[in-house]
Amino acid sequence: MAEAGQVAPNAELLEWPKKDKRRFLHVVYRVGDLDRTIKFYTECFGMKLLRKRDIPEEKYSNAFLGYGSEESNFVIELTYNYGVTSYDIGTGFGHFGIATQDIYKMVEDIRAKGGTITREPGPVKGGKTVIAFVKDPDGYTFELLQRDPTPEPLCQIMLRVGDLDRSIKFYEKALGMKLLRRTDRPEQKYSVAMVGYADEYETTVLELTYNYGVTEYTKGNAYAQVAISTDDVYKSAEVVNLVNQELGGKITRQPGPIPGINTKITSFLDPDGWKTVLVDNEDFLKELQKEE
Repeated sequence: MAEAGQVAPNAELLEWPKKDKRRFLHVVYRVGDLDRTIKFYTECFGMKLLRKRDIPEEKYSNAFLGYGSEESNFVIELTYNYGVTSYDIGTGFGHFGIATQDIYKMVEDIRAKGGTITREPGPVKGGKTVIAFVKDPDGYTFELLQRDPTPEPLCQIMLRVGDLDRSIKFYEKALGMKLLRRTDRPEQKYSVAMVGYADEYETTVLELTYNYGVTEYTKGNAYAQVAISTDDVYKSAEVVNLVNQELGGKITRQPGPIPGINTKITSFLDPDGWKTVLVDNEDFLKELQKEE
């Protein structure tokens, strides 16, 4: 037991995520045709292809797309596994969010290119924000949000969870995120919590959704994980391990360097089974410089 005036080791460790230098780096998911998805995202969403790599010995290819440099912006990492043309998205994954200044033009561009509009642009029920929903060629849903110019147009990842209070507590304690906004909609039987590292209109956030009475969802094999930066993967993994013991989830990769790349990472599941990878800040920047 800590003496008076001393901080218990666990309490001190749990302060680390709030002091750490963290941001959302990229989200990883699988697609059935890399070139088709690149074409759709660049032509319809206005993203840039930032880099592409083929790993024939591992039988997969990657493409990174987004609205700015990986050194400063959140991006999408697409994975194509040789010979696999479709995936099961499951019931747990919700959508990605893209902020745009002209939602009506974007929707028309998507329609003209053969994209699927699942909700026409219009104000959200009971609010003023104009939104639309579209599907990409693999069936992933994207929410378009009309907003003023933002440094981070790729602004949301929506995941469904079985216990919203538990999830908020997990992301606050294990990852140092802030609860930015919580909205309960009893008439529609769901609640939403926005969690992240800065204002939701300036940066990427996780949108955690709880549907009344639903405690479990299928994950499928399409959506993989989100990557977040850290200054110390070892210390960060210690925190996650502590929080896992309290709230659930588990470490799936112990902290350390990836063979061949030497970037230090650790990965874990949250209480609902959603995967996060923590990546060493300095190693990540070195890896980017090597790719250039």
